[in-house]
Amino acid sequence: MAKSVVQEFTKGLWAEIPPFRLVLGLCPILAVTKSVENGFGMGMATTFVLVCSNVLISLLRNVIPKKVRIACFIVVIATFVTVVELLMQAFLYPLFLKLGIFIPLIVVNCIVLGRAEAFAAKNGTVASLADGLGMGIGYTLALSLLAAFREILGSGTFTLPLVSTVIPVFPSSYQPFTFMIEAPGAFVGLGLMLCMMNMLGKK
Repeated sequence: MAKSVVQEFTKGLWAEIPPFRLVLGLCPILAVTKSVENGFGMGMATTFVLVCSNVLISLLRNVIPKKVRIACFIVVIATFVTVVELLMQAFLYPLFLKLGIFIPLIVVNCIVLGRAEAFAAKNGTVASLADGLGMGIGYTLALSLLAAFREILGSGTFTLPLVSTVIPVFPSSYQPFTFMIEAPGAFVGLGLMLCMMNMLGKK
């Protein structure tokens, strides 16, 4: 039992890390990764929704009718998205303003709905908790890593998450590669990271 739970948790950190292995949730990863703070904040919000929705759907899996399960899953997910949105407005308002519409859009994030359908609806509560937590942490790491890559090259800085402290990485003579913090730079950065993940996976 313990070994199974550990496996469910760790698979989201490498073997099935959402953006690079499952290739899901790419809209936020491309849109909000201009700074590490934004990427980390989006990842943590998604993790909260993933964990809570996985646990609740697992608890209700024998009660939810199969014919309307997707609609029920969306209602559960939307409830927790509203909770995280209100919490961010109350305690992390500057970050909430930066993430904007992408917080409500967690409702239609393929990762969250996919884990509900593929895992939480078929497994126990503890395993679903481990699955949601592992996938969420893996997603947060992926967002933060891509955001760090883009911000360092595109702005020459590194923004500490939650405290909004901007740390210069290069000397003042550095000319930022602003292409990296634009929309095309997001695609290039993601493509390079996917390439690296595939190379590491083959080894």
